Amino acid sequence: MPSSRIAVSGSSGLIGAALVRSLRADGHEVARLVRRPARTGDEVEWDPERGYVDVAGLVGCDAVVHLAGAGVGDHRWTDAYKREIRDSRVLGTAAIADAVASLDAPPRVLLSGSAIGFYGDTGDRAVDENAPPGEGFLPSVCEEWEAATAAAEETGIRTVHARTGLVVGREGGAWGRLFPLFKAGLGGKLGNGRQFWSFIALHDHIAALRHILDTESLTGPVNLTGPDPVTNAEVTAAMGRVLHRPTLFTAPAPALRLALGEFAGDVLGSQRVIPRKLLDSGFSFAFPGIDGAIRAALR
Repeated sequence: MPSSRIAVSGSSGLIGAALVRSLRADGHEVARLVRRPARTGDEVEWDPERGYVDVAGLVGCDAVVHLAGAGVGDHRWTDAYKREIRDSRVLGTAAIADAVASLDAPPRVLLSGSAIGFYGDTGDRAVDENAPPGEGFLPSVCEEWEAATAAAEETGIRTVHARTGLVVGREGGAWGRLFPLFKAGLGGKLGNGRQFWSFIALHDHIAALRHILDTESLTGPVNLTGPDPVTNAEVTAAMGRVLHRPTLFTAPAPALRLALGEFAGDVLGSQRVIPRKLLDSGFSFAFPGIDGAIRAALR
């Protein structure tokens, strides 16, 4: 992509911050959406709860990347927090989609976040972007989340839903919580360890986002996972190998359900997700294996 102006929401998160660094390093102008009055020229005010976006700040953007949303694993899933998870995604996405659709010269692409939670528990069955949604809270949220881009799609803006898996990074996300435990020698399997984890190295995730922005043929859902999902037991073994730590501890399923409540069902669930569209579009993973992804996160 030639040097462009690109707007990014969620720019303070693990993925958003890394994407902003990558874009700026290549000479792109980045406008960061912030939930307060803009203080600098690279900020655009928005309020997802009110459905407000300072549309003037999006003028001249060639692309909009929407990554904001409440963390799924940040709190116990009370009814109130489940509403926050849902509203932060659906209302925020609708606000962004309405804003870009209202522009006289809209961006050529809206890249909106989503998650492999769309598929629910797939067991040992491999699924790609053609699979239907699963059942439960997260699949229903993902369906609404993706549907909220309708205004942009109806305007003719190329719209992509980045269904993200477990991002291997040490500065945040699920893996950011795992690294300290394993470094302390307290890591181990979750439940029986047979559930599949569809991971992706942070480096590859950012490269995939950049690839999507540049690849006109990619539309609709795109799985952002590595090509070879592994089980939780295999993840545990890899963490032990790379960190040179024992992995003797096991978190039994009943204990996880007691500690995490409803969210434990997703921690113990199995998602064997294949990034079919990325592979078919010619994307090449730098760290396709779990050991390499962990080592890359520690650099």
